[in-house]
Amino acid sequence: MIDIVRTLLESSPLLALFLSIAVGYAIGQISFAGVSFGAGAVLFSGLLIGAIAPKAAPPGLVGTLGLVMFVYGVGIQYGPQFFASLRGPGLKYIALAAAAVICSLGVSLLVAKPLGISLATAAGLFAGSGTSTPTLQAALAAAGNQEPTIGYSVSYPFGVVGPIILMTMMAALVKPKFAPPAQNVRVAELTLDAKCQDRTLEEMTVLLPSDVKVVAVRQHHANAPPVPGTRLHEGDGLLLVGSPASIEQAKASMGREDPGRISRDRANYDVVRVYVSKPTFVGRPLRDVPLPDFPVVISHIRRGDLELIATPDLIIEFGDLLVAAVPTDKKAEVQRYFGDSIKGNAELSFVSIGVGIALGLLLGMVPVPLPGGTTFSLGVAGGPLVMALILGWLGRTGPIGWRMPVVANLVVRNLGLSVFIGTVAIGAGSPFVQTVASNGIQILIGGAAVLLTLVLVVLVGGYLMRIPFDELLGVCAGSTGNPAIVAAAGRLAPTERTDIGYAICFPSMTVIKIIAVQVLLS
Repeated sequence: MIDIVRTLLESSPLLALFLSIAVGYAIGQISFAGVSFGAGAVLFSGLLIGAIAPKAAPPGLVGTLGLVMFVYGVGIQYGPQFFASLRGPGLKYIALAAAAVICSLGVSLLVAKPLGISLATAAGLFAGSGTSTPTLQAALAAAGNQEPTIGYSVSYPFGVVGPIILMTMMAALVKPKFAPPAQNVRVAELTLDAKCQDRTLEEMTVLLPSDVKVVAVRQHHANAPPVPGTRLHEGDGLLLVGSPASIEQAKASMGREDPGRISRDRANYDVVRVYVSKPTFVGRPLRDVPLPDFPVVISHIRRGDLELIATPDLIIEFGDLLVAAVPTDKKAEVQRYFGDSIKGNAELSFVSIGVGIALGLLLGMVPVPLPGGTTFSLGVAGGPLVMALILGWLGRTGPIGWRMPVVANLVVRNLGLSVFIGTVAIGAGSPFVQTVASNGIQILIGGAAVLLTLVLVVLVGGYLMRIPFDELLGVCAGSTGNPAIVAAAGRLAPTERTDIGYAICFPSMTVIKIIAVQVLLS
């Protein structure tokens, strides 16, 4: 039976690859004491298939393509947050994470000789303890053999489970408390007081905080769109959208909140929610978006899980959900106008992806000199990642919009990661079994030492630096990189700051790991 399976898999490497992805994802959904491996479990199924059928590995180009898809999606997603962090506390977080990565690299180098393993295997320990597949690719290219995959495969489980256990222990020790999640957008209905008597809407709008929008006006028991020349009176109603703090300021200067007074009356004026799915509107700021020839007031936009106030300079992206106030009989027309297709969440510009990845691959080929006469390059992992960070930050260059809808980005990243891990694991299955059987204990000890160094430097150093606990967990997740770790961080600290810390550190640490592993093997 084993011979039949071996022959079948070796006759179709793509069958072996997608079987490893399917089985790996099924295993990855199983939770062990609250820990699941997600896409990382493809590594284990791939190793098993590779051990059974050593010649079933797909061509290396298949894995490289998957890796490029993953790192490019990460860069496009986190580019704006990464560059924004350079103007705030992000530099401190990056420095802490970089110190932890360098320390773990030093431990990888120190344990190689006492444990009797090669530097290439130690480089794999370093990549696996940090769960960094781009680093593994750089190690494979620098070593010229499959030894890094063996170290990576053995230490990867430590890289996923270890940080989660250590973060959980620290949370139990610190017992942090968190405020309720901050609200980005608030909708309020105000009844005007005597201070607004006989003033125009334009005059009152000037007095409002800059991020507050007037969406509707209620006069004479009817709702209407906001017209600048409308003269207001005591007792009129306004529907406002803005940040919670700004809404409170508006209440103090204009009147009292009166919920339900405007929203209950949908006879003349109503709210419509519509997906942007037409390319005409994508990549343009709201101020430049042409609107129909009847009143349309866009109050705010939902993008993924985030709500954004509709400011004039906000760039429209595929899949954005616009929330707008329109005449009741025009709702269907507005939906047709913007497209209102859920397919907008999956729209990709393959022109922008092709150009962006091509530029990244060119950047990865540029040799950078190091002291001692050696050079390194960012390679097929680091080049596209750095270029994607820049393009994601820019958002648009002339006619080309670089960003992707959140849903489409996640699909591209997860598929690419799975293809890369599956390809590499199948190729390393047979040598992995042989190596673990001969000196697996040494590699396990080395992987544990490298991981402990990385995570303890982040947690202890961050605690001494008084970094807020939720942000510290995000920095720890970004230093290691596996999505399961940032998900666990979000459970331990249920705030958005864990994701922000991850976004700040993950791209820069990936680049640093890629460079570090090339230096180690040079």
